[in-house]
Amino acid sequence: MSEIIIDSLRVKTWIGVPDEERSGAQEVEIDLRIRPARNFAEMQDDITLTVDYAAVCQRVSELAAERPRRLIESLAWEIGEVVLSEFGAASVEVEIRKFILPETRHVGVRRSCSKEIAKPAK
Repeated sequence: MSEIIIDSLRVKTWIGVPDEERSGAQEVEIDLRIRPARNFAEMQDDITLTVDYAAVCQRVSELAAERPRRLIESLAWEIGEVVLSEFGAASVEVEIRKFILPETRHVGVRRSCSKEIAKPAK
């Protein structure tokens, strides 16, 4: 299996359940494991046949900053949908780490998703 890995992308977002937690931007870290629609061998050194990881990082940063959210689960869902729909990935795993509780290194969520393959009608 061929994967593109983006490790510890730091983005600013307004996220949290209490209003005061969303009152200022927070930095979260995001890991992405993206399976392109093609195997690496099929790409023939052509960037148009792969997932542009720089563009993914830019888009994820923009998405995180678009609006406040209460749940990191919501952000993880949205990132998965964007990577699948806008970048042609076959599947993506999204992990988000939030540094909010002083007695923990971080709290986090993980979402794995893939494109649904339509089954022929009988």
